[in-house]
Amino acid sequence: MPPQHNAGAEHMLVSMLRPLVERGHDVSVWLSRYGKARKPYAYQGIRVVPVEARLDFATAVRQADVLVSHLECVPSTSALARGYGRPVAVICHNTFRPTFRDMAAGGTALAVYNSEWMRAEADLFFSEYPKAVRPPAEIVVRPPVVAAEYATKPGSAVTLINCNEAKGGRVLEALAKRMPEQQFLAVRGAYGEQVLPDHLPNVEVVEHVDGAGMREQVYGRTRVLLMPSSYESWGRAGVEALASGIPVVAHPTPGLCESLGEAGIFVDRSDVDAYEAVLRKVLQPSEYRLASKRALARSAELDPTVELGAWCDAVEALAR
Repeated sequence: MPPQHNAGAEHMLVSMLRPLVERGHDVSVWLSRYGKARKPYAYQGIRVVPVEARLDFATAVRQADVLVSHLECVPSTSALARGYGRPVAVICHNTFRPTFRDMAAGGTALAVYNSEWMRAEADLFFSEYPKAVRPPAEIVVRPPVVAAEYATKPGSAVTLINCNEAKGGRVLEALAKRMPEQQFLAVRGAYGEQVLPDHLPNVEVVEHVDGAGMREQVYGRTRVLLMPSSYESWGRAGVEALASGIPVVAHPTPGLCESLGEAGIFVDRSDVDAYEAVLRKVLQPSEYRLASKRALARSAELDPTVELGAWCDAVEALAR
């Protein structure tokens, strides 16, 4: 396994690997980027091997029953897997061409898409190639969110998680200037140049928060979540917020439309006037109650139990 590329990918991987551990499988994650850890350690039952441990990944591949890879590590992992005759499952987090190209380069036994719209995009990609190029097995596993792990009493702030420009940092800044009476929470992201309007008295900047701290440090302080992202293949943060009945105001990317469903409040990211109007409306008690009820209903619809069972079955089938 490669490292966390971003918070959404990291959370998705952990939540998909835990059920395999619970079924009694020995699961190891091999990081490919340098960090602070120098020795292997355990995380939620998963053995994590840092690059600095200087252990032999090729030996681990030879001893493995199934390999799982994603993002930039797919080419190298697939090459080793072909050499040792091991099956590979590739998790696809986005619809960018390298994702499909690397997954289709040969040896992928199972393609895992994080949304139905991504599977449809894969259909378009593979239509240009011979049938033999496509992996023999495919499955959709939406980024699993166990609602009980995130549910809390909403706070009072309007929040943006990851304040780079693509995620909507400029939108947050503009809204904070227009609504000085409203408290805003700007959560620093793990990647991208951050737009942090810490010069505004109604904006509190929160340093990057890992998955374990999101409930208390972010969602427990959030009244409405903003997701004016230019691109989201799914939008895990929005689904996490739904678990607490927190309304999500989002740009209508295909991923966000699929993940938020009828609970989403969709506004084009270029229309700050509309964002302001929607925020002022949804923050009214009567409107908030209705929006919160829709959020909780959508959260229940996204219970991951069935999909995680199918995922574990698919991995076990590869091992056999």
